[in-house]
Amino acid sequence: MRIVFLAWRDLAHPHAGGSEYVVDRLARGLTGLQHDVTLLAGAPVAPREYSVVDTGGRFSQYVRAPFTARSAVRHADVVVDVENGIPFFSPLWHRGPVVCLVHHVHTEQWDLYFPWPAARVGNFLEHRAMPAAYRNSQFVAVSPSTAQELARIGVDRTRTHTITMGCDPAPRQRPTSPTPVFLSVGRLVPHKRIDLLLELWEQVRPRTGGTLVIAGDGPERAALERMAGDQVVFRGFVSEPDKAALLDEAWLLVHPAMHEGWGTVIMEAAAHGLPTVAFDVVGVRDSIRQHESGALSATSSEFVAMWTTLASDHEPRTRLAAGALAWSLEHTWERAIGDFEAVLATAVHAAK
Repeated sequence: MRIVFLAWRDLAHPHAGGSEYVVDRLARGLTGLQHDVTLLAGAPVAPREYSVVDTGGRFSQYVRAPFTARSAVRHADVVVDVENGIPFFSPLWHRGPVVCLVHHVHTEQWDLYFPWPAARVGNFLEHRAMPAAYRNSQFVAVSPSTAQELARIGVDRTRTHTITMGCDPAPRQRPTSPTPVFLSVGRLVPHKRIDLLLELWEQVRPRTGGTLVIAGDGPERAALERMAGDQVVFRGFVSEPDKAALLDEAWLLVHPAMHEGWGTVIMEAAAHGLPTVAFDVVGVRDSIRQHESGALSATSSEFVAMWTTLASDHEPRTRLAAGALAWSLEHTWERAIGDFEAVLATAVHAAK
């Protein structure tokens, strides 16, 4: 198949995150299966195993897409429209089959990132215009939570395919730290709630000791560094080898996000035999098996209690570590890419 992805960002973008990582893995996997894959994404972009085309700036690419992308998609067998809050509304300007790939429905994020008028417009486009424009398209949700959120905003359940993403095996290269190390990995942006994590750390630290390591960068970093108390280390952006070393050495991954599409970093930690303490929220609850690969908390006080208990007791932490590793082995990229390929093939066949 000739497959064209329409995405907000390429993996080369300095603000790239889980969505870009997933698109890259799917595109590489489909290329490996001998499909002709092209990614259209906003600058900056970088050369890859598949074709990558720069489609413009952060927001201008959405306005320009019907013109800049039309020649690329004209001969495509299927277009994968990656919805990051606002999709490209490709069914309105492209006659061929479209599959809408959704990581999560943004809900509260509109108010976190935009002033009131822009937030209302974004919310309307995602919750009202998107389901209407894609009413004849297939959807792929990366978690059961996302599938439920799509149904809530009016997407036909029969058109939604749930495909949880894969996880690479990660044989341990380093021993666990002899002293407590707790790790947070991700973009330093509002919905990740690292500010809340720093508040909770002040309750945990007197009971457990150790160090809280925060790996990742983003617009919130300076403010977070100012509010951080003792025994907090900001590592900034880390390379993949450095991230692997941190995951090997840590005792727990602590993940306070208010929602996710699919907890990519949680599954990466699981592959290192590292359990996670997190909140029981959309997306996150799909990437953790409660009391088997990690601990899901309903409240901040429960988060603190679970964090403290697992840090203080080797036996349950070891049990969860083994469960996390077993859980990660159930999620392969081969399976995810194969399932995604099948959805694309179904969309192409249905359009004939």
